[in-house]
Amino acid sequence: MFPGCAEAGEFRAPPLEGSGGGDRPPQFRWFCLEHVRAFNAGYNFFDGMTADEIHDAQRPFAGWERETRAFTGQSGDRPPRWADFADPLDAISARFAGRAASPAGRADGKPLSDGERKALKVLGLGADVDRTALRKRYSELVRRYHPDRNGGDRSHEGALQRVIAAYQELKGAQAFA
Repeated sequence: MFPGCAEAGEFRAPPLEGSGGGDRPPQFRWFCLEHVRAFNAGYNFFDGMTADEIHDAQRPFAGWERETRAFTGQSGDRPPRWADFADPLDAISARFAGRAASPAGRADGKPLSDGERKALKVLGLGADVDRTALRKRYSELVRRYHPDRNGGDRSHEGALQRVIAAYQELKGAQAFA
C-alpha cells in the first residue's frame, strides 16, 4: 500500500530491500493502479550498477552462457518414480499405462515414435513390418476405402484420409528407410 492511499493494492511491485531472506519469501509491495504506474515510471533497474555491470546485463546473450539440461529424443513427460508416493486411486499411473505396455521398439532396433506407432495401428500393422509390407497394406486399404471402388460411396472417406495420413507419416520414418 502507498501511504495515505485508500485504494486496494492489486498490483505487485518489487520487494522492499532486505525483506524476505532466510527461509521466508520476499515481501512484495502492493499498489493501486495509479500508484503502481507512478512507481513504474520512476523505477530504474540499473540504479546502483556500475557501467561494466550495466554493459554485462545488456549483452544480447546475457544469461545464455548458463548450462542447461540436455535435450533427449525421448518424451519429456516421463512417468514419476513410483516409490516416492502412494497412488491409491491409480490416477497417475493410468496416464502412463499405455507406454509401459507398448513394446520398446522393433526387432531391428530402429526406434518408433508415438505418432509412428499410432500410424501403424491405423494401418493394422505390427511394429516389425518392413517397407514392402507397408506399401502392400497401404494399397490394399486405399482400394478398400476409395469411393471409385465403392460405387461412389463416400461413407469411407474419413477412413481413407486416416490411412493416407498414416502412410505419409510412415513412409518418411527412419525405421522404414
